[in-house]
Amino acid sequence: MYKQIADDLRRRIASGQLAPGDDVPSEGELAERWSTSRGPVRNALAALRSEGLIETGRGRPARVVERKAHQAVDVSIPFTKWAKEIGTVPGAETQEVSLRRPDPAQAEIFGIDPSQLVVHVLRLRSLDGRPTMLERLTFTEEVGRHLFEVDLNTVSITEFLDSRGYGYNDIDHEIDAKAADALDARLLEIEEGSPVLRLRRVTRDNDGRVFEVSDDRYRSDIVRFTVSASGRSQRGTHYVRPIAF
Repeated sequence: MYKQIADDLRRRIASGQLAPGDDVPSEGELAERWSTSRGPVRNALAALRSEGLIETGRGRPARVVERKAHQAVDVSIPFTKWAKEIGTVPGAETQEVSLRRPDPAQAEIFGIDPSQLVVHVLRLRSLDGRPTMLERLTFTEEVGRHLFEVDLNTVSITEFLDSRGYGYNDIDHEIDAKAADALDARLLEIEEGSPVLRLRRVTRDNDGRVFEVSDDRYRSDIVRFTVSASGRSQRGTHYVRPIAF
């Protein structure tokens, strides 16, 4: 019975009959409608809550929440392709493409002298017109110079560079949360200090050379990250690392 109740509510949410912010019918109303006790109703609501479709709180009705877009981080997929796969329209607004000196951390990762130039890209990405992610991309000069040849508002950088022979062969991901700085707040249209999800990448080519370092900031009210673990580490050091005690 609880599965039938959950399926019905899920359909109503998907169709828009129950929109984000709407109250879900009460346990009593659902029990009466389905001629059942409150036990199956509570199980149905618990299932929807675990799926991120509703939220519940003490002393108030369950409420429909806006579904977050899930992005897998154990695989690499261009933002544009990912957006289309989840049924949204991707957008891009390039804020800056420039030649500059790397900071010390970037120079170390690239294995270059700090006096050498790198190409920096600042680009705002959107889903259905909503500011969703702010990209801070840094490329070695050899690779990044190709980006001056194309309108970055209309192409996937990943696919464009792949067509130029710079394939994304090996990628390290690191995820954390941070407070939005002034730039994040302005472009993502959130309050400064709001929590954002940060995904940092180090990308290598087929020869193992690092050619991209990125720092992407996602609105935490729109996106959540998912990881599919294919194996188990005896010590767990591949998956969890303490950064402070």
